[in-house]
Amino acid sequence: MPTAFVLINTEIGSEADVLKELKKVEGVNEASAVYGVYDIVARVTADTMDKLKEIVTWRVRRLDKVRSTLTMIVVEER
Repeated sequence: MPTAFVLINTEIGSEADVLKELKKVEGVNEASAVYGVYDIVARVTADTMDKLKEIVTWRVRRLDKVRSTLTMIVVEER
């Protein structure tokens, strides 16, 4: 099952709002606010790679107050 970790930067002070909306997105299995360069880390899974790309591109990246993302597609799970 295709999986990706998405690192998300939000507008200042909007981390909780973005996290709340992110958890409603189909395919987002986990999402946590973090300290550091990024504000949120999300684990996204889908049935196909095309569906995974669609979720990240059209659902996650287009959430209000998301400034930027970095997507890391999992190559191998253990």
